[in-house]
Amino acid sequence: MSVALIVVAVIVLLLIALLFATVKVAREYERGVIFRLGRLLPEPKGPGLFLLIPVIDRMEKVDLRTVTLNVPPQEVITKDNVPVRVNAVAYFRIVEPKAAIVQIENYMVATSQISQTTLRSVLGQHVLDELLSERDKINQILQSIIDEATSPWGIKVSIVEVKDVEIPADMQRAMARQAEAERERRAKIIAADGEFQAAEKLSQAANIISQNPATLQLRYLQTLLEMGVNQNTTIVFPVPIELMRAFDQHFPTK
Repeated sequence: MSVALIVVAVIVLLLIALLFATVKVAREYERGVIFRLGRLLPEPKGPGLFLLIPVIDRMEKVDLRTVTLNVPPQEVITKDNVPVRVNAVAYFRIVEPKAAIVQIENYMVATSQISQTTLRSVLGQHVLDELLSERDKINQILQSIIDEATSPWGIKVSIVEVKDVEIPADMQRAMARQAEAERERRAKIIAADGEFQAAEKLSQAANIISQNPATLQLRYLQTLLEMGVNQNTTIVFPVPIELMRAFDQHFPTK
């Protein structure tokens, strides 16, 4: 009786093990790439419940979610011979599970390596000013090149962003001096432009006053009024040139 129970228990355990080996479940974001006796089946399995033939079938699960890949800092010499240290981040996902398993041994390592080499190559073709001011353009170039290189592996690279650009200290000081000189130049240009506009307006005002003598008299009286408001001990009265000419006509000098 005990031998029979042992046999039944062994059979039940074998059936449970066979059930676990046969029945597989893939989540919504997973796909199962199946190899049957070493040959790749046409379509991946999942999501949901599916069956495998024990011993004959072997499954490789593939995650279809977007992966965040941090590209390690790279030492780059820009086109204008400035050494910089740059790191980046790439976002990609698998769109062809079969290609990601069959075409490449380790798609994560391969994508990381191709991202590093592309980062050094692309940034080495640009000057430092472009690297600092045209970040969006460089990101687009990086994304296009890396996506094209990883496309045979069933990978779609959606975004590549240059994160940090470390510049040598002496170069930072030089850039600070350049920025200060640029600010001074703009300030002088603005001041000169303001003086030019003021002189132009004064010239226009002088032309208008010369055409109407009464305007000059009103301006003269307004100036006297402004001078009288202040508590001054001495007031200087400006005398129009026309009045002096009148004195010359009535009392000519000998």
